[in-house]
Formats: sequence, C-alpha cells, structure tokens
Amino acid sequence: MLQVAIFDEEHEKDLENEMNNFLAKLGDNQVKSIKYSVALTIDEDGEQIFCYSALILYQEK
Repeated sequence: MLQVAIFDEEHEKDLENEMNNFLAKLGDNQVKSIKYSVALTIDEDGEQIFCYSALILYQEK
C-alpha cells in the first residue's frame, strides 16, 4: 500500500536531517516520489519566515 510522509521545517538543514532520518528506515525500492516546496512570508515585525516542506510517497512493506 502507498503511504505518505510529510515534513515541515523552518530551516532547510532541519528538513534535510528529518528526511534523511526517515529515508534511512526505508528500503532502496520503497521510495516512489519526493516533492519539495519553499514558502516565504513576512511577520508583523517585518521578519522573513521561511517554510521548507517535503512529501515523500513510499511503498509500505
């Protein structure tokens, strides 16, 4: 059965670490697709807020 895992972090390195930790638990043939997105907004104080997100589509064993 196909499953999804969604990751959302404020820093790109945090997203990379979370995804790598998850992917290390999967077999080589389980990953079907990875989608990546970056969003940017400005808060009330004028600070930039980044949102790095990814979705991993994988085959459950």
